[in-house]
Amino acid sequence: MLNVSEYFDGKVKSIGFSSASTGRASVGVMAEGEYNFGTAQAEEMTVVSGSLKVLLPGETEWKLYQAGEIFNVPAHSEFHLQVAEPTSYLCRYL
Repeated sequence: MLNVSEYFDGKVKSIGFSSASTGRASVGVMAEGEYNFGTAQAEEMTVVSGSLKVLLPGETEWKLYQAGEIFNVPAHSEFHLQVAEPTSYLCRYL
């Protein structure tokens, strides 16, 4: 079953799904902007196209992740994103 979600007045859109090879996940696109997300469980984020500037929990410096790069976010935390161009991602819930 597919689950469609919108955040930040439609600037972030995702489609949630579950599969044997990926587990529970979502794919989506973010428009230019700055966003804060909270996590209920740990997440593995893969940038599919574009790039994300990320400030992870406990970090003081932003790090740039480009297409093909992965970062992890701990459960029950918040992370911050700066998006300079439309960017797509895959989020796996761990």
